[in-house]
Amino acid sequence: MTETLVFATNNLNKLAEIQQMLEGSFDVLSLQDIGCDEDIPETSPTLEGNALQKARYISEKYHVDVFADDTGLEVPELNGEPGVYSARYAGPQKNAGDNMDLLLKNLGDSTDRKAHFKTCIALIMKAKEHVFEGRVDGHIRNEQSGTEGFGYDPVFEPEGYAITFAEMSMSEKNQISHRARAFRKMIDFLKERG
Repeated sequence: MTETLVFATNNLNKLAEIQQMLEGSFDVLSLQDIGCDEDIPETSPTLEGNALQKARYISEKYHVDVFADDTGLEVPELNGEPGVYSARYAGPQKNAGDNMDLLLKNLGDSTDRKAHFKTCIALIMKAKEHVFEGRVDGHIRNEQSGTEGFGYDPVFEPEGYAITFAEMSMSEKNQISHRARAFRKMIDFLKERG
């Protein structure tokens, strides 16, 4: 029998990515699937803290096994920005285009364009908390390229590649992305639990 896990998100892109990775070994539900439409607080100064905050909120309110993630793009040249503010870097409208425009503007002509994506996942199962982290290094392009993916994908070129995340198919990106790396750690953990 397939176990059910709630993914504390309403982002259909992320949900599809994870459902593809779990390949039917778990029935993954979104917040919408469990009738949760409130804005879950994310007030921690760290990605890990935000992921735990979201997972605890759903676990306590809905009494389900749940995982939540928080992902940020961190650019050392910008003192780690946008970091925990990645989704709302250019304002509360959470517009990816605006966020990328602001990032490129803030980087300007800087030659240090190193960046990394980091995902932290908090899993609460049977009232026990577990945290998994994934990271991918790369750099910020001078302009957007590609139409796949979401968020900062059109400006992020992962190390060892000559294309951006937005120029990769979902399955290509899932081989190397920060979220994929964090989720693989969680999936390995779930499988070992047996």
